[in-house]
This record gives sequence, structure tokens and C-alpha cells, in this order.
Amino acid sequence: QVQLVESGGGLVQPGGSLRLSCAASRTIFSINDMGWYRQAPGKQRELVAVCTSGGITNYADSVKGRFALSRDNAKNTVVLQMNSLKPEDTAVYYCHVRRGFVNYWGQGTQVTVSS
Repeated sequence: QVQLVESGGGLVQPGGSLRLSCAASRTIFSINDMGWYRQAPGKQRELVAVCTSGGITNYADSVKGRFALSRDNAKNTVVLQMNSLKPEDTAVYYCHVRRGFVNYWGQGTQVTVSS
């Protein structure tokens, strides 16, 4: 069973930065999409950023220009660099990998933006 292991969440002041990392516990072949979702209290889980197998990266409008996603296919890792963080970015962030019709999820890491 493949597990996605996340790291890098925490508490940061508004305007600060955090870096989220996600690594698969073993090699996943033929990955389609790799990215991050988030879920704030009382809200639905939403896409933050995703990188397709073709190298196209899409971002939620709310994070464009502030977040950057990078993907390493050889290592099966994906990193989300988050800059200029705002209180509304507070949520549990989940790593996501899609291989065909199979979806893998991380356990979630808390990001709190507060002064």
C-alpha cells in the first residue's frame, strides 16, 4: 500500500512563508497528477495546485502569484512553496496523487496563518 508522507505545516504570521513537502512511501509508476488540496473548517476540500504528467501546473485563483508547485517524477515528490501567506490560507493541506482512476491522499498537515 502506497502512503503519501507530508511535512512542513505549522503556524506562521501573515506575510510569512511555509514549504510543504510530500513523498510517496514507494515508487508509483505512471503518475498522472500530483498536487495539493486544502480544507478549511466548515468548508469543502478545494484544489490548491496541481501538476499534470505533461508538466502543466494549475493554481487556484486565490493562490496565484503566491504559491509555487514543483514536482520530481524520479523521486515521486511534490513540494508546495507558499509565500505571502494570509489568514484565509489557514486549512489542513492534503497531498494528492492520481494514477489513472486511483487516487492517493496524504494524512493532511495543518497550516495556520495568524498573528
